[in-house]
Amino acid sequence: MRTRSRRDWVVDSALFALAAAFGLGMATARLRWWPQPEPVWLFTLDQVAGALGCAALWFRRRWPVQLAVALIALSTFSELIAGAAMAALFTVAVHRPPRITGLLFGGGLLAAVGYQLLRPDPDAPAYVMLLFGLVVQSAVVGWGLAIHHRRKLLVSLQERAARATREEIAREMHDVLGHRLSLLSVHAGALEFRPDAPAEEIARAAKVIRESSHQALDDLREVVGVLRAPVGELPQPGVGDLPALIGESRQAGMRIEVRWELTGEPPATIGRTAYRIVQESLTNARKHAPGAAVEVEVTGAPGDGLRVEVRNDSASRSAGEGQGLLGLTERAALAGGRLSYGPEPGDGWRVTAWLPWPP
Repeated sequence: MRTRSRRDWVVDSALFALAAAFGLGMATARLRWWPQPEPVWLFTLDQVAGALGCAALWFRRRWPVQLAVALIALSTFSELIAGAAMAALFTVAVHRPPRITGLLFGGGLLAAVGYQLLRPDPDAPAYVMLLFGLVVQSAVVGWGLAIHHRRKLLVSLQERAARATREEIAREMHDVLGHRLSLLSVHAGALEFRPDAPAEEIARAAKVIRESSHQALDDLREVVGVLRAPVGELPQPGVGDLPALIGESRQAGMRIEVRWELTGEPPATIGRTAYRIVQESLTNARKHAPGAAVEVEVTGAPGDGLRVEVRNDSASRSAGEGQGLLGLTERAALAGGRLSYGPEPGDGWRVTAWLPWPP
């Protein structure tokens, strides 16, 4: 059992005080208005049951259902225990499934009927007392269920936010590391299949491998840093980083033609999405269409939107079977845009995206 927090102590003390005040109020009223309504032993037993019921509330967190069952059963003959029984029923409504709460609610109504049969009030009709009990129990259960569902909603929202964060980090790792590792694969493959290449080419390939390895480690540290410190932010590349990205791909031997017509700087979210689209498209071209010529087109203006298109003249159909392009489609949709991809006439491949750019 966990240690009570300060808030737990305050809540438990308040419930205990309310239940005790209810019992004392009922006892005082009975002595004042009905000096000798019933046998003395019954009134004494009622007081003992009420005191024990109030004291038992301190264990309501450990055994909520068992305590509620016991107090509701005692309320069949004890009116002074009613406050403690309502506190226990409220606890069950907050912390246990609604099905259990409903069963105890029905038990409480049966206990009220039993009380009217065992100790009827000569000055009030039985149906009035039963209606009063129904109203009180309904209010207690309704309040408890409202808190229960609110807590479930908060937990669901927290889980959804955590899942979205994990998916975002997974996309970042896929995009960033996929690009870096594909560069490593290209240059390592060149060294493997061309061991007789000139020393200058070998040195250049080794340099690119070393730089890409260091950059991959730096990118990985940034993403993992977000996992360790949730208040941090993910790396935020934009369209301004596209020239460097294209330059890295050209160093890997890719033939890339660029058309660039932008009026102004798009919003950070839109620029970041465009960067990831180009990055993933170039990575796929290296993996699935090595040696193919690639055309990258980035155009747009405020109010017209940002259009990104990446084409290559040779592509394997397997380029569309992985999770990368599906992730890009989700990215574009989250940004309010759209993305399509597929084979070109002949043996090419095209990725086209449109992203909103507010005026």
